[in-house]
Amino acid sequence: MINPETPTISYWHLWADNEGVTHQVRCKLTSFEWQGMGGKAASQWNDHLLVGQNSLLFSILPRGWNGDWHKNPKPQWISVLSGRWFVDSTDGAHVEMGPGEVAFGGDQDAKPDAQGRVGHRSGTLGDEPCALMIVQLDPEIWAGARPGDFK
Repeated sequence: MINPETPTISYWHLWADNEGVTHQVRCKLTSFEWQGMGGKAASQWNDHLLVGQNSLLFSILPRGWNGDWHKNPKPQWISVLSGRWFVDSTDGAHVEMGPGEVAFGGDQDAKPDAQGRVGHRSGTLGDEPCALMIVQLDPEIWAGARPGDFK
């Protein structure tokens, strides 16, 4: 098969600046390589983003769930499997995500603002639960990751 154009995957990156204010920025994963996975499998695009100590969990946020202001417990990739949810950052940004959308939670360096808000606030949208797949990363390496750190 002929190599198609190099793909990208978009994601939301939640991060804290030097003052501890959180922001959400749309970023792209761009380091895809055309390669096989072994055996007789055809080549595909792969981005080997991380290697190391990670953990995987699945989470179901019930309908009406509210996660008041908090920091992500670890740097983590979050993928929405079903349902919808939102994430608010202390800079005033409000991002809504649904199935197939991906975000990175890297607000571990957030500091309380004048209203006492820290990190982000999140919650479910609509009349159904929101199912998430979460890959938590080694905080020694990835806490405070900034937009552009994943290329």
